[in-house]
Amino acid sequence: MQPLPAKSASVSLCDDPVTDLELLIKKISPDKVFVLTDEQTYRYCLPLIKDVPSITDDRTMTIRSGDDFKNIEALSSVWRFLSDKGASRHSLLINLGGGMPCDLGGFAAATYKRGIPFVNLPTTLLAMVDASVGGKTGINFNGFKNEIGVFRLAEMVLIHIQFLETLDRENLLSGYAEMLKHALIDKSETLEKLMIMGPSDITAKGLSGLVAESVLVKDRYVENDPRESGIRKALNLGHTIGHAFESLSMKKGKPVLHGYAVAWGIVAELQLAGEKLKFPSAVREKVERYITDMYGHHNFNESDFDDLYALMKHDKKNKGERINFTLLAGVGKPVIDVDCSRDEIFRAIGVRNSDTTTN
Repeated sequence: MQPLPAKSASVSLCDDPVTDLELLIKKISPDKVFVLTDEQTYRYCLPLIKDVPSITDDRTMTIRSGDDFKNIEALSSVWRFLSDKGASRHSLLINLGGGMPCDLGGFAAATYKRGIPFVNLPTTLLAMVDASVGGKTGINFNGFKNEIGVFRLAEMVLIHIQFLETLDRENLLSGYAEMLKHALIDKSETLEKLMIMGPSDITAKGLSGLVAESVLVKDRYVENDPRESGIRKALNLGHTIGHAFESLSMKKGKPVLHGYAVAWGIVAELQLAGEKLKFPSAVREKVERYITDMYGHHNFNESDFDDLYALMKHDKKNKGERINFTLLAGVGKPVIDVDCSRDEIFRAIGVRNSDTTTN
């Protein structure tokens, strides 16, 4: 294991997940080891750690793939599995997968018997740079994304870059959107480094060094504000509108990958940043062109706005009726809790609106 210089969470890069998991399990010394996977990671990633002696078929659970299954029914099934298999407060849960198993498995572990230790072994780029790091766990509920959850850090996050070789292009790009967000709240040099990458460069080999840098950006914000009461909200850049895009797509039965929704959200929220905080137009236009080339453009129109706006009003960062945004005054200059009017939001999404009602 190669620990990253991080203080708020234990994050390590690993070349050999079998050896590193064995060492980690020995250090934690659980009475039993359980593994949570989804259908995809069971097929493509579990074989890469099956030689760990304490990992057994009878204590491995597989849930359905996809964020639309990150719900209370799946959570209950994990609790039931742990209970039926005799898990105690001294057992360990290994979450092997993308953001969905890491979020749901972390929440299950944090609440089962008031909390058992868990390890995240992220297998997607999105999970490596975002979902598995920082201590947020949870499930979707009542049509809202990550509505129920707790803050609980993993004992360790083991990042094995070679897992990225199992991903298709769309899932690599989905994770890359979070890396772009980290770069925007970090510094211009980080952003430029990412924006010279074309689609063919975004591979396991091409991303190996950049992943660690991206994790460290997130960790600095988490270290300064573990429970998101202040500056950690900077990590929500692109997410207030992006989560609304993602949730409405799911409600329509046409789900989009999280990173694509966040990328579209970044474009819209940079529009707001230009209007509210004078974010440099030249930088905004360059980022917008890059994101549009990589992710296309969202397909929401004026008829969707009321639904999108309702979803944004339910965002966890809001205070009362205000919709709180994280915006940028410049690259590396996040401003949290920016209140935007209904009409400003509508314009930023990229459709016309004659209703000028404000929050």
